[in-house]
Amino acid sequence: MLVTNDLYKKSSKTRKVRCEICANYCKIADGYFGVCRQHKNINGELFDESYGLVSSLSPDPIEKKPLHHFLPRTFTYSIGGFGCNMTCLHCQNYMISQEYDKYSRGIKITPEAIVENALNYNCKSIAWTYNEPTIHLPFNKKTSLLARQKNLKVIYVSNGYFSDKSIVEVLGFVDAFNIDLKSMSSDFYKKVCGADLDVILDNLKRIHTEGKHLEITNLIINDYNDSIDEISELCDFVVNELGPEVPLHFSRAFPYYKMNDISPTKPEILYKAREIAIKKGIKNVHLGNI
Repeated sequence: MLVTNDLYKKSSKTRKVRCEICANYCKIADGYFGVCRQHKNINGELFDESYGLVSSLSPDPIEKKPLHHFLPRTFTYSIGGFGCNMTCLHCQNYMISQEYDKYSRGIKITPEAIVENALNYNCKSIAWTYNEPTIHLPFNKKTSLLARQKNLKVIYVSNGYFSDKSIVEVLGFVDAFNIDLKSMSSDFYKKVCGADLDVILDNLKRIHTEGKHLEITNLIINDYNDSIDEISELCDFVVNELGPEVPLHFSRAFPYYKMNDISPTKPEILYKAREIAIKKGIKNVHLGNI
């Protein structure tokens, strides 16, 4: 599927293209993919090679996303894709985001079928989840606009690594977000995730300013982002830049992917994180994976 011209730029001198779907802004040579391995330069044009191809389809309790304060006690129709625009060493879904060619098979489906499935399961929303949805922006947008015509809400479970262009697009059709704020350390984002923390922080502020429902998840990893100082800094950001009404989820990490040498997060760290968040004034704090 050819990507629309507003989401990438062509070179006037070479056949390279600059993808502008996410904040990596990949410069892709002819015949190659970007970081997400979903967008390919073919003869100087950018193509979405996985358009309409998903990894999973499932009705889920909305609290599983996790969203605890948006359409509570309803079901959402979850759609997962392939690939990611980050390279997190601790990825919990690496079999579809990083190494899908080894483990996963794709399911071909149309936007119309997704919406029909959601309605048949009596879901009140659809959720783009399991892998980073932004990299499938054209397919997500078409499907989401059809869903909204049928009075379904649209959810993005995302790492927040939107480009300047994609954040505008996404805000136009998404009703609720759960964004992973993985750390308050630029060094952590650079070394562990291959990303820029400032981009995520700016996008979080933009989502909140636009009045979208927002919940934040922080996966706490032993010896990486579990210090009292960092947890306090994250809570301060939520309170001061977003507002104490934004729900915060602290989640327990387990050894996975390239961080299979870590130990599961100590539960007492999560209890301490919740205590800090409540003292900082955050009104709704939840613990996950316990």
